[in-house]
Formats: sequence, C-alpha cells, structure tokens
Amino acid sequence: MPSMNAADPQWVTVLGATGSIGCSTLEVIALHPKRYRVFALTGHRQVDLLARQCVRFAPRQVVVADAAAAAQLRDLLAALGASSEIQVGYGREALERAVADPQVDSVMAAIVGAAGLEPTLAAARSGKRILLANKEALVMAGEVFLAACRSGAADVLPIDSEHNAVFQCLPQGRAGPGVRRIVLTASGGPFRDMALAQMASVTPEQACAHPNWSMGRKISVDSATMMNKGLELIEAHYLFGVPAAALEVLVHPQSIVHSLVEYDDGSMLAQLGNPDMRTPIAHALAYPERIASGVEPLSLACVGSLDFEEPDMVRFPCLRLAREALHAGAGAPCVLNAANEVAVAAFLANQIGFGGIAAVSAQVLDRCGTREAGQSVEAVLALDREARALAHQVAGELAR
Repeated sequence: MPSMNAADPQWVTVLGATGSIGCSTLEVIALHPKRYRVFALTGHRQVDLLARQCVRFAPRQVVVADAAAAAQLRDLLAALGASSEIQVGYGREALERAVADPQVDSVMAAIVGAAGLEPTLAAARSGKRILLANKEALVMAGEVFLAACRSGAADVLPIDSEHNAVFQCLPQGRAGPGVRRIVLTASGGPFRDMALAQMASVTPEQACAHPNWSMGRKISVDSATMMNKGLELIEAHYLFGVPAAALEVLVHPQSIVHSLVEYDDGSMLAQLGNPDMRTPIAHALAYPERIASGVEPLSLACVGSLDFEEPDMVRFPCLRLAREALHAGAGAPCVLNAANEVAVAAFLANQIGFGGIAAVSAQVLDRCGTREAGQSVEAVLALDREARALAHQVAGELAR
C-alpha cells in the first residue's frame, strides 16, 4: 500500500461522499487540512450537495452515476465558481479510476449496498488503505474480497462502529490464540420495546427514526429489523477470522459500548464512546495514531448505567436468518443480502409491510441459498442478480 509519511498529506478518495458516512468523513478531514487532501469524491444523484463539497474540498476528480448527472454537476460547479481543474466523470470506469490512481493513499468505501462492491474491489487490487464502511464487499464476496486484498497488499480498517471497536480490542486487529468470542452490541432500534402485534403496521418513517444514530434510510431500516446486525456477524467472520460459534450479539440500548472481545483468561475488553461515526472514521484515517474527531467526550457519570440483554429472535427474525446464512456459508450470505436490499426498497416504497422484509428474505434464502458463490466477482454478481430477480417476484406476490 502507499507509504503513510506523516510529513506528507494523505490523499483520500471518498466513495459515497453524499451519504452519512461520506459527510462525516469530510467533517473529520476538514479538522486536519494539513494532514489530509481529498483526491476524489463520488456520489449518486445528490448533485447539489456534491457540488458544494467540491467547492469546499477542491478534489482532483468527482464521479457521478451517469452522463446527465455529470452535465448537471458541471453546470453547478461553474455557477459556484469551483476550480476548472476538477475532472467530472461518471460510471463504473470513472469510479475505478478514482480509487486506483497511484496518488491515492486511502479510500473511504461508503457506497451503500451491492453497488459498492466493484469499486471497493478495485481499491483492494490497487493496494490502498481501505476504510471499509461498505459491508457488502464482505457479505457478498468475502473470499473474493480478501483474496484481492492479499494480491494487492491492501490494508483494511473497519469503519462500522462495532467492527472498529473489535479491531481496537484485538492485538494487530485480528483474532488469534486466546480469543474466546467476539460480542457485537446492538441498540435494538426503534422497535425494541414495541408490542409484537403493532410491528406489522409500522411505517417507513417509524423504521427510519433510529433512537441513537443518524443514518441513511436503508441502513436505518436494517437496524430496525436487526438485519444490519446479522450482516455484521457475517462481516466479522471474514474481518477477524473467527468461526460463527464465536460470534454473538447483545442488545445494548445506550449504544455506548460498541463491542466487546472476551479472552480465555476471563478478561473482556470493550471500546466505549458516544454514538458518533466520526470516532471510528478518525481512528481509521490516522491509524495507528490518534487524532481529534470532533466528537464530544463521553461522560459516564451522565450516562449513569449501561444495560444489556439477549436479542429476541421472535421480534427480530432477520437476525436469525443472517445467522442461518452465516452457518450455511457458500452463496447464502450473498443471496440474503440481495433479497434484503430488494425487500427494504419495497418496504420504503410502501409496497410491502415491515414484516414482509423478513418474509421475502426467508423465501429467497430457502429457494436459492444453497447456490455456490463462486471464486470471481462475475460469479458473485450473477448470483446477486438471480437472488434479486427472485426477491422482486416474491415481493410482488406479497404485495398482491
């Protein structure tokens, strides 16, 4: 990977710059203007926000979804008086150039969903320091992604608050002899205490109203179903090299303890902090150093108490499905991820109810979860397409 000479500024590409993780990343970078420079920003269709980010951070490149968005962005940049040297591109090839350029040191991989897989793989092949917020790279294609990291000598630092916490509690960031188990904490989302009978009628607005974290709509729904935590179990399996039996989930409503590692001698190490994604972002950007993140210090006296409980698998069937996919291995995690993305989109569009997310995911996992994932990105994407097509069919039947 590129050298990290502290005397030279690090050049960072932010994939998914207009999402919540991307915006938080730019906030941390803005606190350290001599230490970091933005090489490229990418966004999908929030062109207005992306244009304002370009004016503030003056990236070398900016990438959007298609030619129409690129034309709109060029007009906005001209109107805002942005540097004429910013190169505007669009599409897959432009995304891969934005991460593979030799000048890039670090890549924040924060594109939500399967769309982030290919540019994250390009960063791995190019030997970058990957700040991994896109869990689908591991959930969909864990073996393929890790092989690409090994061949490119890429360095992977987790950004999810739970995985970043585990990383901080493990020597060299990987489980080895003496580690008994890894425990990921979960807030329980907005429906932790809701009567089960009421959950069938919850709305997208209710599901997106997370009590502790500010996130995008898709991830907020995943938190409400606890599918997010299930996918994080799969991600932890690949990130830290631990078997499914050594991975557990605890519901922790305060979101102060971000995860724990238990050792054979009875010690349990935990990472604590206010629920703010700028903390893991700052940790990964500067690792192994520590820098200011802009997050308020945690006051344990003000928090008062910390509560923990076992997750309710009846209330959160998506967590059970993710565990089943993890134990099944092969293509099951890829299939589950695809089905969930389709089901969440249908729920957000008011086409199916909240309970339909688990129902669609379960049917798709049951019908094609035994497929092999394959050892290439092409095979993974083919399985992803097959699972999505089936999920659209099942969701359509459920809607009728």
